[in-house]
Amino acid sequence: MTENDDYDLDSGPDPADIAASAPEDPDADRPVHAVGIGPGNLDFLTPRGEEAIREADVVVGFETVVEFVADRTDADLLTCGYRDELDTLDAFAERVAGGERGTAVAMGDPNHSGYQFVGKVQRAVDRPVRIVPGISSLQIAASRARTPMEDTTFVTLHKSGDLSSDLDRLRNDVGDRHLLVLPRPFDLMPEDIAAELLDAGSDPELPALVYERLTHDDEARTATTLGDLAQDAGGNSKDDTRFSDLSVFVVRRE
Repeated sequence: MTENDDYDLDSGPDPADIAASAPEDPDADRPVHAVGIGPGNLDFLTPRGEEAIREADVVVGFETVVEFVADRTDADLLTCGYRDELDTLDAFAERVAGGERGTAVAMGDPNHSGYQFVGKVQRAVDRPVRIVPGISSLQIAASRARTPMEDTTFVTLHKSGDLSSDLDRLRNDVGDRHLLVLPRPFDLMPEDIAAELLDAGSDPELPALVYERLTHDDEARTATTLGDLAQDAGGNSKDDTRFSDLSVFVVRRE
């Protein structure tokens, strides 16, 4: 597959199911590591994650993610976009099969919307993959918004495939629990999610927060309501939303 070929992210079995198919083997020999690098500010990269990156012979990930850790390792860096992701992972798998230590990197924490990538890595290398959790922008948002995780419904929409069950969870819990949502650029942004919640009968005056580029120098916070956001729903491009693709949407409970 080349960058110019069509790549249907919705086709085939969901790679997240591969990643979640069984617990990790704690005794696995020389596993590939899948490291969450945090929200993009390397002050939030964990020491264990940095160690796995530093000790790797080859590091793979999306170009924007690998760029953050390029100065933390002497490993060969394999970068990709969505269209050449599978080819790049195949090249990574060949290096690992040849005996090299491999580390895959993802933004935030792989346990928060990263399982599709972990599953693709696991399928490519056909060997144990050990997740090294990171600090997610969701954790930062929960801290900023003061929404305790035990009182919060977390949903990631930042993935391919059918999202109907995820949206149903939000509709069912809005008003009763805090909502912490990773939007999907750019067809399910905060404005669109707000409209979905209003259609489910939620109060338009519920307070809503949108955090953009958390922990970065240009971090931004918008405090508004569901009703205000829903007025701008619709569209599927970055010109149709007032928010960045690096956003976390929070709806506080009544």
